[in-house]
Amino acid sequence: MRVAIAGAGAVGRSIAGELLENGHEVLLVDKNPNAISVERVPTAEWLLADACEITSLDEAALQRCNVVIAATGDDKVNLVVSLLAKTEYGVPRVVARVNNPKNEWLFNEAWGVDVAVSTPRLMSALVEEAVSVGDLVRLMRFSQGNANLVELTLAEDTGLVGTRVGDVSWPVDTALVTIIREGRVLVPGRDDTLEGGDELLFVAAQEREEELGRLLSAGAQ
Repeated sequence: MRVAIAGAGAVGRSIAGELLENGHEVLLVDKNPNAISVERVPTAEWLLADACEITSLDEAALQRCNVVIAATGDDKVNLVVSLLAKTEYGVPRVVARVNNPKNEWLFNEAWGVDVAVSTPRLMSALVEEAVSVGDLVRLMRFSQGNANLVELTLAEDTGLVGTRVGDVSWPVDTALVTIIREGRVLVPGRDDTLEGGDELLFVAAQEREEELGRLLSAGAQ
């Protein structure tokens, strides 16, 4: 898989390192000469250029990329890069970094963003996830399709404890994708039984989150 990363700062270099370790082809693009540190990620391609310029993206051959990651520290730049990647080059997957949570509402499919990653929101969500039982926590927003990755740790006194997954009337536009139980990751089947303490991960439409939360907390004391 070929991945272009706009922004060669600490975040961009860290992402590049992880992707390279997993066998992917990575191009780092940055207009700041001081950010071009080839020795830090020597197996990546590097391009000194402005990722907001069409000529730069032509040089980067963005049309050959499977994924573009807009990882600069400037939300305006990340939005422009995302829009150009999607509309001008037809990149299948665009991931954008949100630096200021107040700008998060802009990072959607209208700007070419498939997945928006807000570090402040993610950190607060992980804190909530660690301490919350019985409350639905939004971990990540997927711009395309208006869907979110949400989590809930099932309380011991919830009415769903002991119920088979296939017997639950889940809300429409909602999918239970994973059950984490005692450190194990389980792919849920219809005959699997829900247990107290299960960490449930769903992909759900945003408008279904409230309904899902009520269902999962039903019967709790």
